Amino acid sequence: MSITVYVPRDSAALAAGADRVARRIAGEAAARGADIHLVRNGSRGMFWLEPLVEVATPAGRIAYGPVAPEDVASLFDAGFLEGAAHALHLGPTEEIAYLKKQERLTFARMGITDPLSLTDYQAHEGFAGLRRALALEPAQIVQQVLDSGLRGRGGAAFPAGIKWKTVLATAAAQKYIVCNADEGDSGTFSDRMTMEGDPFMLIEGMTIAGIATGASMGYVYVRSEYPHAIAAMNEAIRRAEAAGFLGDDILRSGRSFRLQVRKGAGSYVCGEETALLESLEGRRGIVRAKPPLPAIEGLFGQPTLINNVITLASVPLILARGAEFYRDFGVGRSRGTLPMQLAGNIRHGGLVEKAFGVTLRELLYDYGGGSASGRPIKAVQVGGPLGAYLPESQWDLPLDYEAYAAVGGTVGHGGIVVHDDTADLSKLARYAMEFCAIESCGKCTPCRIGSTRGVEVIDKIRADQNRPQQVMLLRDLCDTMVHGSLCAMGGMTPFPVLSALNHFPEDFGLVVPDRKAA
Repeated sequence: MSITVYVPRDSAALAAGADRVARRIAGEAAARGADIHLVRNGSRGMFWLEPLVEVATPAGRIAYGPVAPEDVASLFDAGFLEGAAHALHLGPTEEIAYLKKQERLTFARMGITDPLSLTDYQAHEGFAGLRRALALEPAQIVQQVLDSGLRGRGGAAFPAGIKWKTVLATAAAQKYIVCNADEGDSGTFSDRMTMEGDPFMLIEGMTIAGIATGASMGYVYVRSEYPHAIAAMNEAIRRAEAAGFLGDDILRSGRSFRLQVRKGAGSYVCGEETALLESLEGRRGIVRAKPPLPAIEGLFGQPTLINNVITLASVPLILARGAEFYRDFGVGRSRGTLPMQLAGNIRHGGLVEKAFGVTLRELLYDYGGGSASGRPIKAVQVGGPLGAYLPESQWDLPLDYEAYAAVGGTVGHGGIVVHDDTADLSKLARYAMEFCAIESCGKCTPCRIGSTRGVEVIDKIRADQNRPQQVMLLRDLCDTMVHGSLCAMGGMTPFPVLSALNHFPEDFGLVVPDRKAA
């Protein structure tokens, strides 16, 4: 009987040599006369163990990793096809503590299925949400999204259902669904993992969005640096169309929805929804002034629903199991789960999907295992390159949009980048300003000029050129950028700068008051 062996096709696994491992396993099996069925699955998100090889046994899937090509012969010698012991033996995959302690809703299929198998997808609740949506009126679908408490997972955290309701209520002959897959934040990879590891989930979510709002055409705007994701999405769309899950008559319902992938040119600001629309229309990605809102006048002047990958990918489960099921996870106004991405100086980098309310300390130590260097962790940037640097005093806050906003932080897209005690926060603050200067679309003065002046001011602070006055100038400049910038590019750049200045003044050469004496 054929034995199923799983080797990931995720970009992170490929970078670690997964293709070579897969070829070696196939070759070794053929040489030994072993009958195997090799499946290229998605990654489980435990990147320090990649390539993670799994074997299906009567007792469940057994994991081995990280596997190098030179390990394959010894795995066969040890009897890994039967789940036998080996130096790389990790036991049942689902029992690995990193995975077992998660609440995987959006990522429930990730690493379990063949990403491009419609049979696999449907065997694991795939298209159940779409089938239910087809039995409901558009307003009822929108109400499910509203009742679930789902908020935009791209960073703004705007209630998704309100956007959907606005597009539905706006009369037009043509409406669009646009998926923002321009994942450019440092330390983020959940969008890429979704498109590579479970593309039908995104397709299903976008199709439900189309049915709910009256949109018949959708676009997935993917950053050019994601060739594997682009290839997976294009192939998944082709297969979904052939099987009747996309097209002019979805599952013989009379409903129509078509989907195309569009590749971005690598501009960070095109992650902002109006700059993204400009790019989709064939122009340079420059932020538009609002109003009008894209939900009323968006792509080609038509009502357009713009959500990010994880927002849309969360929808099928909400429709399949009901709004109440999803809403039962989380805290306060932050409902459901968030796939958080651990990166930077962290021992166990990877993806962790947890309900809102988990603390940063839990993520850093219970999942991340502390710093990769073994040195004390000094600062953690949450929410991408424009997120605040959080000191240890704030690591016990519940991960919640409102709790983070109250301390000048942002949850953003769930990216978490770790720095140990060798990091110089003044250099990191300068990087934030320089990043803004390079990536600014240039439309508004506070962002275009403010970021350039910000780099100069931080350089003067670091060089001790009239430092107290320059610090006052930096704070005033940040205030102007926060309140005067046209979009979040300039409006959020001060977050990492001010948090570094407030929490790590010694890195700027400032005298730290003796708190004990006070």
